[in-house]
Amino acid sequence: MSDWTAFGRVDADGNVYVKTAEGERMVGSWQAGAPEEGLAHFARRFADLVTEVDLTEARLQSGAADPSGSLATIRRLRASLAEAHVVGDLDSLAARLDRLATLAESKAGEARAARETARAEAVTRKTALVEEAEKLAAESTGWKTAGDRLKEILEEWKTIRGVDKKTDGELWKRFAAARDGFTRRRGAHFATLDAQRKQAQAAKEELVVEAESLADSTDWAPTANRLRELMAQWKAAPRASKEAEERLWERFRGAQDAFFSRRSEVFSARDAEQRGNLERKQALLAEAESLDVDADPRGAQTKLREIQGQWHEAGRVPRDAAANLDRRLRAVDEKVRQAMDSAWRRTEPSANPLLAQMRDQVAEAEQRLTRAQAAGDAKRIREAEQALTAKRRFLELAEQAS
Repeated sequence: MSDWTAFGRVDADGNVYVKTAEGERMVGSWQAGAPEEGLAHFARRFADLVTEVDLTEARLQSGAADPSGSLATIRRLRASLAEAHVVGDLDSLAARLDRLATLAESKAGEARAARETARAEAVTRKTALVEEAEKLAAESTGWKTAGDRLKEILEEWKTIRGVDKKTDGELWKRFAAARDGFTRRRGAHFATLDAQRKQAQAAKEELVVEAESLADSTDWAPTANRLRELMAQWKAAPRASKEAEERLWERFRGAQDAFFSRRSEVFSARDAEQRGNLERKQALLAEAESLDVDADPRGAQTKLREIQGQWHEAGRVPRDAAANLDRRLRAVDEKVRQAMDSAWRRTEPSANPLLAQMRDQVAEAEQRLTRAQAAGDAKRIREAEQALTAKRRFLELAEQAS
């Protein structure tokens, strides 16, 4: 304090002066007491000014204050010294403030450069986010993943600071446009998908209706083929909505299962019947093959005709066994025919037992046709007519030959 009062004086009229390198300058007057008290009062004002400079320097050095703000404070303090009503070493304080101004300008420049670097980095980050959003909006078809990523981009966007208002506004417009474009494209996709699913549902409902109409059919082979075609069409058709797909599939599968279960039951019953027919025909074949054709050709022929009648009445047998059975029966028939031909050639025409036998066969065929007609069985009628025609033709030929 004594040093600071050394930079001032009080004249006889009570005027207070401060001493500077440029000379004295009046800073006030003191009439309330001794001159020393007046100098002390003005020195305390200088101390307050020094304290403010100390605080400004400390905040500048520590980085706690914005260098630009500190520079403004320093310049304000420096400018105030020319008219400050204080007593103290104004020249030293001015030099100190000049040095602080240089330091603050340097730090302000560094801060501006750092802010510019941070701004450039922030612009780069936001630009990268915008470009990613625009690419997602234009190309992505992973709707959920892309939608989630756009939300993440928005949250990251909010954390980025330091972009100037104009640039930030321009980038935001691009991001918002990309997000809106993605939303429209996603909406259009799902609208199209919904329309496709409705079309698929309508097409599959038609398949279901046709399948259900065939469930009670007994036209086994054509119906089975048609159901397989419907299944192929079902697999080729687009999927409907999950709920509709499951509901329609249950109906479609139920119709198929109903038909094929009934067919399986019928085929199982028919297989069992054919196995029984096979046993009957095997017994008849064994009886036919045991005939003593050479000893009694006519008796063998008569017995064979009986066996053949029972053979036809026995019905169908499994396909893999039918050909062999028929071949063996034809072999017996051929053996009997050859034996009868030999016997015929050895007898007079008028006494030819073969002609008599053939006439009996024609008469028997006529009776079978009559019975079939009476029963109204179209299949039996057709078979009886064919058999009668053949037997009459053979009789004709035999009578001509005799």
